[in-house]
Amino acid sequence: MLDTTRSEEAFRIACRVIPGGVDSPVRAARAVGRNPVFLARGEGSHVWDVDGNGYVDYVGSWGPLICGHAHPAVVEALCRAAQQGSSFGAPTEAETALAEEIRRAYDAVEMVRFVNSGTEATMSALRLARGATGRDYIVKFEGCYHGHSDGLLVKAGSGALTNGRPSSAGVPKDVAEKTLVARYNDSESVAALFEEYRERIAAVIVEPVAGNMGVVPPDPGFLLDLRALTLEQGTVLIFDEVMTGFRVDYGGASRYYGVLPDLVCLGKVIGGGLPLAAFGGRADLMQGLAPLGPVYQAGTLSGNPLAVAGGLATLKLLQEPGTYESLFKAAADLADGLEGIARDCGVPLQVNRVGAMFSAFFTDEPVVDYESACNADADRFARYYRAMLEAGVYLAPSQFEAAFVSTAHSGQDIAFTLEQAERVLRAL
Repeated sequence: MLDTTRSEEAFRIACRVIPGGVDSPVRAARAVGRNPVFLARGEGSHVWDVDGNGYVDYVGSWGPLICGHAHPAVVEALCRAAQQGSSFGAPTEAETALAEEIRRAYDAVEMVRFVNSGTEATMSALRLARGATGRDYIVKFEGCYHGHSDGLLVKAGSGALTNGRPSSAGVPKDVAEKTLVARYNDSESVAALFEEYRERIAAVIVEPVAGNMGVVPPDPGFLLDLRALTLEQGTVLIFDEVMTGFRVDYGGASRYYGVLPDLVCLGKVIGGGLPLAAFGGRADLMQGLAPLGPVYQAGTLSGNPLAVAGGLATLKLLQEPGTYESLFKAAADLADGLEGIARDCGVPLQVNRVGAMFSAFFTDEPVVDYESACNADADRFARYYRAMLEAGVYLAPSQFEAAFVSTAHSGQDIAFTLEQAERVLRAL
């Protein structure tokens, strides 16, 4: 039995001063029927909790650590940057260098504005789209999560879905009414909204690969349909690539699927494990931002030199020859192995994977949208989660979150994980 005595005590103390004991709801692990373990350190593909238990980590700080924990090149870059000063509130050459690298990677991006979180990126991109079009309505998709700004907490995924509340209290009705909801992978549901709200829709925002109802890839043609519909009515198409950016391809999902949005939101990987996000796209749109245009957005720590240094070091590592090939092979070996073991054990399991992100759903039906994701057996997932944690494998404590493979995961890590999974699945 896993000894988590110190974690339990740490959680009890945290609950006195932090609502629910956590700073992001899904971390509380309520959906999987236990309290969270408190982590103390990470190295490569492993993390250790405050009780000294070690785990192979497939959370990776919810995606940013594509090169693993405490990669020496990233740590060195952060130390160098810190010695020069942690924040200036003024332009730096490093910001420009990272913006240039993002522009080289993304065909859709001509200009970039840095912010501190994915929520800021999506919120700002939508404001920019509304400012450019003079329209009020936006379209999002069931089960897709784009941060916690008011207009996007409507049938949201991630922690809101995990905790059984896909919306939120505190969101004004008149704000929510400006958010139209379509079904992911259902082009006809989008077309119907465009017909009803003809030339009143400012933007369509979509996770090109859904990651916040678990990983759900787009059906062939779905993203192209969105591009065609938005072009027809002068609507801004926004790809929320906070999760997929530099993770499913160096040029993200837009390059992977060959579809160019008008705006792209990025986060996670571009900060190398530090708080950093961005939105970017066509120059004519981006020049609508202050100080050039009338759409206001600002942030004291935007483009923070430490986060920028971590991001630049991470992107440099990802450009090394063969990096993505070996990364995707490890993810494929794990996903295919899990499905094969489940088949042998007679356990209904669907593993959805794109690039280096995947999710395991306990169901015998394909998971293609919000409804089918919700039909998966969340109770069985909770038992699976607890047993895998006991076995030394650290997964996201929710059926509706993605798992992430990093370049630090070795063949030995994958083999160990599959060995534990076989033992766990046979007992489920």
